[in-house]
Amino acid sequence: MQMRTLPFLKSLRFKLIFGLFSIVIPIVVFMIYNNLYAIKVVRNQVAQSNKNLISLYMGQIDRNLDEVDKYLFTIAAQETGLLVLDVPRDQNADRYSFAKIQLNNKLLKDLPNYKSMDMFFVYSETNHDLLTVMGNQVSYSTQEAIESNMNQLFQEQREGTNQINLTEWFIHKLGGQYYLTRVIKYGNVYIGAWVDENKLMVPLNLVDLGNNGRALLVTDQFEAMDNQAFVQKNQINLKDVGTDYKLTGNDEKFLVVGEKSTKGRFSLMAVIPDSIILENLPFLRRMVSIILMGSIVLLPFIFIVLRKIILVPINRIMMAMRRIEDGNLDVRITYRPSVIEFDQMNQSFNRMISQIQELKINVLEEQLNHQKAELKHLQLQINPHFFLNALNIIYNLAQVKDFTLIQEMTHCLVQYFRFMFRSNLAFVALKDEIQHTLNYFRIQEMRFPQNLTYDLSAPDNVMDGLVPPLVIQTFVENSIKHAVSMDKQVHIGITVEAREDHRIKIRVQDTGKGFPEDVLAQLQMEMEICSGDGHHIGIWNVQRRLRLLYQDQAQITFSNGAVQGAVIEILIPLCEKEGGDHDASIAGRRR
Repeated sequence: MQMRTLPFLKSLRFKLIFGLFSIVIPIVVFMIYNNLYAIKVVRNQVAQSNKNLISLYMGQIDRNLDEVDKYLFTIAAQETGLLVLDVPRDQNADRYSFAKIQLNNKLLKDLPNYKSMDMFFVYSETNHDLLTVMGNQVSYSTQEAIESNMNQLFQEQREGTNQINLTEWFIHKLGGQYYLTRVIKYGNVYIGAWVDENKLMVPLNLVDLGNNGRALLVTDQFEAMDNQAFVQKNQINLKDVGTDYKLTGNDEKFLVVGEKSTKGRFSLMAVIPDSIILENLPFLRRMVSIILMGSIVLLPFIFIVLRKIILVPINRIMMAMRRIEDGNLDVRITYRPSVIEFDQMNQSFNRMISQIQELKINVLEEQLNHQKAELKHLQLQINPHFFLNALNIIYNLAQVKDFTLIQEMTHCLVQYFRFMFRSNLAFVALKDEIQHTLNYFRIQEMRFPQNLTYDLSAPDNVMDGLVPPLVIQTFVENSIKHAVSMDKQVHIGITVEAREDHRIKIRVQDTGKGFPEDVLAQLQMEMEICSGDGHHIGIWNVQRRLRLLYQDQAQITFSNGAVQGAVIEILIPLCEKEGGDHDASIAGRRR
């Protein structure tokens, strides 16, 4: 009669625990006994090694800052334009502007030579005028915040409420982010540099401090300039590090070493998890060698057991996973007697692959369509030709010194891009879409002052309704792109009508040449006609979004007018906006 084996005796847990108590535990006890002394030795070695490394990187940071110091002093000594900025502007406005342009070009040319810097600036205290030169990696919003902060800083300097440190690099905090600033005074002109502390830390990304280790720049008040959440979470004390090292932290201990900067009141510190340090104990390495030598006799037996119980089942799973990674979802692990854990793992694996295969079939097509629509929508957001044309208009207006139109053009561009940057929303108020379209018309009117006229009308009772963003402006942009030229005047008319079936009808018509016959046929059949150079991406994007948002409740028709011009009619459901009074009607506005 065959005896039944208890399930527990076949489990991987039992066999591993049995092996642990039989072979490993006696050796581990001996290792623990000898490891206490090795811990102290290794900590000292690791602390000294990282202390040298931190000193090396701190020296590199100081050298970079010193190079910038020398550059700023050279500019102060050699640039005669600083003398011009020290004189009131109204004495010779042209000379002042020319000197400012020369200085701007000089700084802009030299900034790439100092890759550790984010910005050079010059401030004329006499004229309360700030000149900044920033790298391309600085965002527009960050530039505005920095310039505003710099103006406030020099205003406080003039008022005497906050004296600027002119002897060394000092730390400046802006919006939760720390920056290093250097200011040199030449008469009543200040010249300086500004850098994000994260940029100085880039070379330290190559230093391996473990998964939970950090390299930190620390203020003279022992505040971390970055990774504050990490320091607070682990209750790491950065005070009194000294020339040696200290152990600090709450649950997990950290070894901290640091080096002070010679260029300012800040320090560079390395925070290393104590667990990472102990993983590299030389004593353990020697013990591993002894264990290997002592286990030579048992090695063949251990290999056979491990191979049968663990290696073969794991290898079977790994081979199946590799084939799945190659795209073969028909792979299944065949049943073979093994430990209970691997039997359950194989069954769960087969069930999971079956579910993934079914899910992939159902989701893949929709996922690809969604990604494609998102990509083309992103391509639609900012037209580089439009942006360059707008800048060219401002440039031409600046040449003729038409400051009123420059202000209006700049305001229009601000409103335009503010709307574009939030146009990834599913819906916007119709009044906002109309206002954005009128703003776009005004920009284009400055580009074609004698060749573009337009009118737009919409009833008051639909102004607060919600529509997809850019649903009107896209077709206006298409009309201007293909119909408006410098040869003849073109008129674009837009009307919005409310219908009884809770839908609105938007009609866009121009007096241009109309759609080419082949393009019109493709549009009427809702074929994708966007080309590689970006033509008709906006039309395709609107069609796609309306189909996704409204299914068959929205319609777009394309035609050519009876006499001339292209006609687009859009019919979409009107979603009511909750609360709020709508703006006054802008019906009948004409240019």
